[in-house]
Amino acid sequence: MNKNIKLAVAGAIFAAASAAQAGIIIPAGDWTLDISGNVNSYYTQTRATGDAVTGGLAGASATGTRSTANISTGLLPNFLSVAGSTRQNDLDVTFLISINPGASQLNAGSGGSGTEHRQAFLTFGDKSWGSIKLGKDLGIFASDAILNDMTLLGVGSASGSPTTTTLGRIGSGFMYADWKSQIAYTTPNMNGFQATVGLTQAWNALSSDSNGATAGGNVSATTTARGGASTAYEGKASYSIAANDVTGKIWVGGFAQKVDGMVFHADRDTIAYAGEVGANVNAAGFGLTGYYYGGKGVGTTLMLKDGYSLTGQQRDSDGGYVQATYVLPTKTKAGISWGISNLDKTSAESASTLVKENEMWTVGLCHPLTKHLNIVAEYNNVESKAQTNVEAKTRNVSLGAILFF
Repeated sequence: MNKNIKLAVAGAIFAAASAAQAGIIIPAGDWTLDISGNVNSYYTQTRATGDAVTGGLAGASATGTRSTANISTGLLPNFLSVAGSTRQNDLDVTFLISINPGASQLNAGSGGSGTEHRQAFLTFGDKSWGSIKLGKDLGIFASDAILNDMTLLGVGSASGSPTTTTLGRIGSGFMYADWKSQIAYTTPNMNGFQATVGLTQAWNALSSDSNGATAGGNVSATTTARGGASTAYEGKASYSIAANDVTGKIWVGGFAQKVDGMVFHADRDTIAYAGEVGANVNAAGFGLTGYYYGGKGVGTTLMLKDGYSLTGQQRDSDGGYVQATYVLPTKTKAGISWGISNLDKTSAESASTLVKENEMWTVGLCHPLTKHLNIVAEYNNVESKAQTNVEAKTRNVSLGAILFF
């Protein structure tokens, strides 16, 4: 399976004790098929306290203290992926299609769980000039932030009623890269330097209030009411190093999209934009990651969520996270991380219950029982603060397992 195809799953395995492995390889005429994926499930006990924060990630509500227990998928969805690769007419051609069944029971007595289809794309190219991707895959902006997040193998922020997956550190350190329809070009690897630029499906602006900030209301690119007069523009560039026992990566990225169709200003067009910078280094069992992002109109947690006031004005937002891990002699990987996402109100807005910041501390352990099976334990402390400075807190402890094949 080539590098593009393995992006999501291989990125997740960075925290596991074993390296990424190919799946089930099947020669099929001109093609080589690769069946791979993962299965994970966690028991999570959550306790929420405090006041309600509109758009906050902490699970408190107006009713005060609340305790829940759930058995569900973690941040990384279950994957069953079928990929294919071939070399024809001096082109490397690949495809990947995946299904992502959840491990959460959504409705009592139904026996059902959420199922998504996050990937369906093709690529073609050559190592001399790069590759082109068309279809649905992980977004470009903020993708390295989530792929380096230690909660990718665990739970992270967990709501009281998880659906297909939990949130991990999404919204408390970085924006959600999401799974987007896209057309993207990736350069060849030039002595460690590589860049990707692309057009991705546009979003409608989201609002945590009952009134949407655009004519489409509370919708995003994941719904049928996809917004925007033009596509979004995303890009990133990275430089990877590997010297003796030291490996690492530095990256920068950007996002921009025209936003139109405002409810209160239908004739007003604005540009929502954001930038990011991050770095990861690993040596002698230690791993360090640092990340920062900032933007206007992009909001918090989900792209364009709460990025605009109900009168169509852009809000500033920023955030980031730091993370440290260490592999013990038992091959257990221990990690600790802290992150925060901030959202500013506009100069024309008064203080409200709208979220001001989401902050999370995480402590975790990941132990390999076998080359493919890992036991994961986590503790997460999430705090949400409103523009009025009222607070909500959620603490959760989780224990479960994740299997890669």
